[in-house]
Amino acid sequence: MSDWIIYSIGFLAQLLFSSRLVVQWLTSEKQKRVITPTLFWTLSLIASFLLFIYGYLRNDFAIMLGQGLTYFIYIRNLQLQNQWQRYPVIVRYILLFMPAFITVFYFNNNTIDVQLLFKNESIPLWLLVLGIVSQTVFTLRFVFQWLYSEKHKTSSLPFGFWALSLIGSLLILAYAIFRKDPVLLVGHLLGATIYIRNLILLKKQDAQTS
Repeated sequence: MSDWIIYSIGFLAQLLFSSRLVVQWLTSEKQKRVITPTLFWTLSLIASFLLFIYGYLRNDFAIMLGQGLTYFIYIRNLQLQNQWQRYPVIVRYILLFMPAFITVFYFNNNTIDVQLLFKNESIPLWLLVLGIVSQTVFTLRFVFQWLYSEKHKTSSLPFGFWALSLIGSLLILAYAIFRKDPVLLVGHLLGATIYIRNLILLKKQDAQTS
């Protein structure tokens, strides 16, 4: 597949990820507190699927791992906001089972694909480890958010989510520089800025309520 098609998929995914942050940021600025609109999770789900495909086409295990871990957390948050049921049944089934189908299809090719993922000459072992660590930290923010939301029975983005987002984003930026990946670089530069702004908003919000 042509590089321009692969990068187009990646940039579209990052555009959607950035759009969700802009939507969340503008909504929060308007309300003067951190808000989690439903559109945030809808855009997250679509973007995650596209970036998973991008990682597959780039033979980048770190990207695939990161998106695979967070995909179903996005769906769970839509369920907590009572929005998942509004999707047509066929769309829900496609979204639920498509990642599993892609994974089975991918590893059905056995050694060739596994070699591309874990013995890729353009991604030395140290860089692969950095990518996995950065994606794991970045993913932990949604594990934290999911557990927090389940405990409070409402979908929200607490302080810990934004703190982990910033740390993970900075690590992914380092990975993007060494990997020479413009998609990750552009996406996380904008993301880091919004994460910092949300941390400031939360600090002000806590100060007002205390």
